[in-house]
Amino acid sequence: MEQALAGYRLSQLDILEAEAIFIMREVAAEFERPVLLFSGGKDSIVMLRLAEKAFWPAPVPFPVLHVDTGHNFDEVIEFRDRRVAGSGVRLEVASVQDQIDRGLVTEPTGRWASRNRLQTSALLEAIETHGFDAAFGGARRDEEKSRAKERVLSFRDEFGQWDPKGQRPELWNVYNTRITRGEHIRAFPLSNWTELDVWGYIAREELELPSIYFAHERRVFERDGILLADNPFVTRGPDEEVFTASVRYRTVGDMSCTGAVRSTATTLDDIMAEIAATRVTERGQTRADDRSSEAAMEDRKREGYF
Repeated sequence: MEQALAGYRLSQLDILEAEAIFIMREVAAEFERPVLLFSGGKDSIVMLRLAEKAFWPAPVPFPVLHVDTGHNFDEVIEFRDRRVAGSGVRLEVASVQDQIDRGLVTEPTGRWASRNRLQTSALLEAIETHGFDAAFGGARRDEEKSRAKERVLSFRDEFGQWDPKGQRPELWNVYNTRITRGEHIRAFPLSNWTELDVWGYIAREELELPSIYFAHERRVFERDGILLADNPFVTRGPDEEVFTASVRYRTVGDMSCTGAVRSTATTLDDIMAEIAATRVTERGQTRADDRSSEAAMEDRKREGYF
């Protein structure tokens, strides 16, 4: 028996999967109304797959929520709707456009305008309206400096705000789930994953992805070293010439601030080879909104961002 156990080893992906499933089950057991944030991006696709595994053969016991800026890639929205319909989970949409129409937020204008920051208000309203007391997010510690500070269960106060100095200790995977009315928790089961882990899991599980994750021809222009898609939601300057290039996306989000990378990678193996060779994080390379200041992401998180 001991010899058999000595030869039994879990892979890195098996360990990460088991940890994520444990976190999901803990949250589902401790909270009354969890929700899974789902954008149709690779991290949320992995999250939904983990949720299906965590509760199989029962259905996923919570809905998914997409905070929709209205400026998303068509390929991602089409995939989102198809994937959610196939899973049988309920989709809730928090619309930034609806918030603008009701006068709750003001849409920025000008060359650098983006609706990305307006997602915070839509998210917090959805959490309050539906009474969600825990929200699963796909954030990973390797993505960005402020996300590296996050606990697996991140406490948010009655205003939805995050205080990095008020994080709760998490010793030996023991999580503090106590909250009072109006407060909630953001849960990050992928905290210890890397971008390469995510791609490895996608390959192992044979998960479908939006087509923009693979190399394709697209009309783009360069702004501050980032290749942005030519689209009606961005005001180009006279010096920003549009050209066609073979690109793919490492992350998906609002078209106004999510950049592409030059690539010829058309398979998962090709993508993983590119990721293994790069020394720049996906957000650092392709998200214009994170470049507005050194503390851009942390400032947004303090306001209630993902």
